[in-house]
Amino acid sequence: MTTSRSKPKGRSRRSKALFRKILIANRGEIACRIMRTAKRMGIGTVAVYSEADDGALHVRMADEAVAIGPAPSAESYLVVERIIDAAKKTGADAIHPGFGFLSENGDFARALEKAGITFIGPSPEAIAAMGDKIESKKLANKAGVNTIPGHLGEVADAKQAAVIAKDIGFPVMIKASAGGGGKGMRIARSAGEVAEGFASAQNEARSSFGDDRILIEKYVEQPRHIEIQLLADAHGNALYLNERECSIQRRHQKVVEEAPSPFVDADMRRAMGEQAVALAKAVDYRSAGTVEFVAGADKSFYFLEMNTRLQVEHPVTEMITGLDLVEQMIRVAAGEKLAIGQDEVALNGWAMESRVYAEDPGRGFLPSIGRLSKFKLPTESAQVRVDSGVSEGGEISMYYDPMIAKLVTHGETRDQAIDRMAHALDEFAIRGVSHNVPFLASVAANQRFREGRLTTDFIAEEYGAGYDSTQVPETAKDALVAVAAFVHMRAAERAAQTSGRTDGGRYQPEHTFTIAIGEEEQEVDLTPVETGYKVTANGRAISVRANDWQPGDLVFRGQVDGRDIAVQVERSDREAWRLVHGGAALDVLVRSARAAELAARMPKKEPPDLSKLLMSPMPGLVVSIAVEAGDDVKAGEELCVIDAMKMENVLRAERDGQVAALNVAPGDSLAVDQVIMTFA
Repeated sequence: MTTSRSKPKGRSRRSKALFRKILIANRGEIACRIMRTAKRMGIGTVAVYSEADDGALHVRMADEAVAIGPAPSAESYLVVERIIDAAKKTGADAIHPGFGFLSENGDFARALEKAGITFIGPSPEAIAAMGDKIESKKLANKAGVNTIPGHLGEVADAKQAAVIAKDIGFPVMIKASAGGGGKGMRIARSAGEVAEGFASAQNEARSSFGDDRILIEKYVEQPRHIEIQLLADAHGNALYLNERECSIQRRHQKVVEEAPSPFVDADMRRAMGEQAVALAKAVDYRSAGTVEFVAGADKSFYFLEMNTRLQVEHPVTEMITGLDLVEQMIRVAAGEKLAIGQDEVALNGWAMESRVYAEDPGRGFLPSIGRLSKFKLPTESAQVRVDSGVSEGGEISMYYDPMIAKLVTHGETRDQAIDRMAHALDEFAIRGVSHNVPFLASVAANQRFREGRLTTDFIAEEYGAGYDSTQVPETAKDALVAVAAFVHMRAAERAAQTSGRTDGGRYQPEHTFTIAIGEEEQEVDLTPVETGYKVTANGRAISVRANDWQPGDLVFRGQVDGRDIAVQVERSDREAWRLVHGGAALDVLVRSARAAELAARMPKKEPPDLSKLLMSPMPGLVVSIAVEAGDDVKAGEELCVIDAMKMENVLRAERDGQVAALNVAPGDSLAVDQVIMTFA
């Protein structure tokens, strides 16, 4: 049963041609983002929410909110009848689906038509035509769009998949026909990989989309992922809003996007854009949509798919064109004509977007869940934008996508946009869950990234050995040591001024410390200067000034030798500090000379032996266990499969051994570091 609650309304008058009230059939940051535009346009908003989202930010932002069911999306956000019931109950005359969930569900769009509610998106026919990768490829080919070599039809089983792959030539891409978001996709470079990849892709497709049809196509080596943003109305007008580069991906999930692409020139942009428009017109498309291409090093490009919805990365297009894509979708759905022509589409400067996820880059990017005990956004401006659907104290649930926020920056040049991104990431403070902010900062600092030499293999190639936040460049270490000395000195000064002291205020903090980084120690001396200190370390004097930093603040904003810097600082005990900057984390101990001398005499505690335990690296559900107690296993052999946020993860043996005991069974829920099995 649905329940609703209303809030007082206060907004500017809306245009009579538009809608009175819009229900957003989604959650999180995209629901909040749509509401912001609707409110600016004077349109009322309705949120829907599951039990897990009661009290979430998008619920608090809306004018009205309707409960639609239990936490699992299959019992709430994906139940068409409950969404329509909520719209009727609140009097919403239109529904915006956002992305994901029901956004590309033609049956949902048809049901809204039948109910007399406007769907803010393309027609059911266009969704159906482009939503199926097999059929959309046939339509694209017919419309004169470059298509990648492959099998234009459904693949029956792994045996047929192997035959098709051999005919096409390795490597091949195995992917779900109804897929999206990187789910149900595998690259196979041999017949053996085809069999395993086909089964995994089919399982993920069935779990994520309820459709296990699979297609196979040639995999382009050194590929770049380039997409064209479209906008079309119901009056036959269609135009392209330049391109986005989305090559920084992990497991086919986009991580960093930008617009325009550093690879695309004016001729290539025009050719891709015109093909995208031709495809849109072929299916009588209206609303915002995206045609995705894979591009080779020779600037050849091939159609991948068309997303008949708003894309996650749409803000970068908004930054360089000055258009609000949500507003355009609303106006098109209300029957308005596009207000601009192709020659009026702007390309102003450069924009970058980083997706902030609840995941642990140090543990293979495994998802993280929990409560956001601290959530401090970077300083926002016309050049720095944060789209988020959470707030401090909110929860990242195992039931939904782990994206916390999108950080978007703009600059006159690509370098300026990257610099602003790097600085904003250093200011973005999150506690309570693991997150990828330091990894994103590492990407922004990567020389290859800054040079624009991108492919979809960038992360695999640049971080193939894993992401290690402890690798601090020598050029940055001196600055971080100076900041550590500064914040420790400020904390000591605060302690000396604390009321209730019994020394009569005679104690004054020392200005000379020993700073230890691992086994390396150095002496630092601080001399007070205006708004800061001169920090002398290793014979070098460094000027450090703060923009009103106080003990307890998570982010130090200031200048080191006159250069603006943001450093995340956290004190774990009286002497220990962790500093995070530029994708690197530095753990330092700041002590008096006497304390350092005594610490050197302390015995070192050996860590416990965990080599005989298989522990869950993520929260999730046990899908299957491939071994039994007493089985001998070889290195690389499959041990079990865990489903985490609709992605299957295969855990394999790191070395030869024998299974001593199983601690869980298929269907069990797992917490991080829960013991799955032990070895003899």
